[in-house]
Amino acid sequence: MQWNGRYHLFYQYNPAGPFHGTIHWGHAVSDDLVSWTDEPIALAPEQGGPDATGVWSGCFVDDDGTPTVMYTGGSGNDQLPCLARATDDALRNWEKASQNPLIQRVPDEVDVLQTIDWHREFRDHCVWREDETWYQIIGSGIDGEGGAALLFESDDLIEWEYCHPLLTGDWRRTGQMWECPELLRFDDGAVLHVSDYSKVVWFVGEYDESRRRFDPDETGLLDHGVFYAPQSFVDDDGRTVMFGWLKEDRDEGAQWDAGWSGAMSLPRVVSLGDDGSLRYSLPEELESLRQTHHSYTDLTVSPDEPTALSGVEGDTLELKLTADASNVGEFGIVLRETPDGAERTVVRCNVRKRTVTVDRSQSSRSDAANDRPHSMPVSLEPDGTLSLHVYLDRSVLELFANDAQALATRIYPTRADSTGVSLYAADTDVSVETLEIWELGA
Repeated sequence: MQWNGRYHLFYQYNPAGPFHGTIHWGHAVSDDLVSWTDEPIALAPEQGGPDATGVWSGCFVDDDGTPTVMYTGGSGNDQLPCLARATDDALRNWEKASQNPLIQRVPDEVDVLQTIDWHREFRDHCVWREDETWYQIIGSGIDGEGGAALLFESDDLIEWEYCHPLLTGDWRRTGQMWECPELLRFDDGAVLHVSDYSKVVWFVGEYDESRRRFDPDETGLLDHGVFYAPQSFVDDDGRTVMFGWLKEDRDEGAQWDAGWSGAMSLPRVVSLGDDGSLRYSLPEELESLRQTHHSYTDLTVSPDEPTALSGVEGDTLELKLTADASNVGEFGIVLRETPDGAERTVVRCNVRKRTVTVDRSQSSRSDAANDRPHSMPVSLEPDGTLSLHVYLDRSVLELFANDAQALATRIYPTRADSTGVSLYAADTDVSVETLEIWELGA
């Protein structure tokens, strides 16, 4: 969130090691969305309390000037809503509500899913206020139906009354359980996104305040890679800024050896396009990372041999490419390539299939890394062009196609000379109208 002009990032954190358990809330602050400083742990499990086994995901609201968070407390096999309020403007110290857990049991009106892990699948919060009434949706699942976002209302953030499911999915398409639901409001509609253990699904439609109902018109995937459980906020400039968790894609042994697990995505500014789909852009603050600049125009890439970009290399790069893709088959970008080609990651743009694929089959010589590809669908612009915006940050690769599709993936090269960059075309010449590359600094 942004509080008194500063950005605060709270995240799921286990101080005992890089494994999923005994979850605390880590805390970092920034003045520009780029440079972050670690803060002390914000929230920790309390022995014998409703969050004894974990302070799980939650959300932030401004309660008439008091910074307030709603989170899921874990105790044994129960997960129930809890609340805490900051006692200082630096958001370092928090006081948990004496009434926790605020909701003592799941609604009787709903057959909430039971699993071997939890008595009821009932967690994660999105809270907002309409006039003098607070509303929140909690992620859940209805047995035999599918994932659900359950709506509650309150006058004081403490006592909550169940309303109804804001939306229920089909377990065959969007899973049995929805985590981390979030309702985003825009001038031309609303977006509900949910995480179903494997992917983040968005629904675009209308939220009717009078009925407190959400009616979806379109659906899609928010990201086609390892991006998961995103959270958003509206900053002082009116931008809806979203961060996601980038899961590891290497085995647990490698995570133990590294001493850390998981990363945050780049901040994404999300909006609704004219066609009712989600649109993505990146905050201009990220441009402060740009250092050495390489610029190309009207570059022809031939299938005879790859086009090496002399003098361009690195493991932290930003690339913006626009190509005439109207009459071509496949072309792409090669990143993190060793001189002998033993390690390389290939971004393949298959125009016939209308896909962009990150080929990780040679990304790492380590057996610990997942080498399966990640793909996303793309559509050409009306003039036949395809635009890619790519961020490479060591083990993180985030791609955006025509500002309409996103894919975040993880790569783990083992060699220090895995820094080369080149372009290729598979079958016909490809005209790259513009290519901008920046080597990035800290």
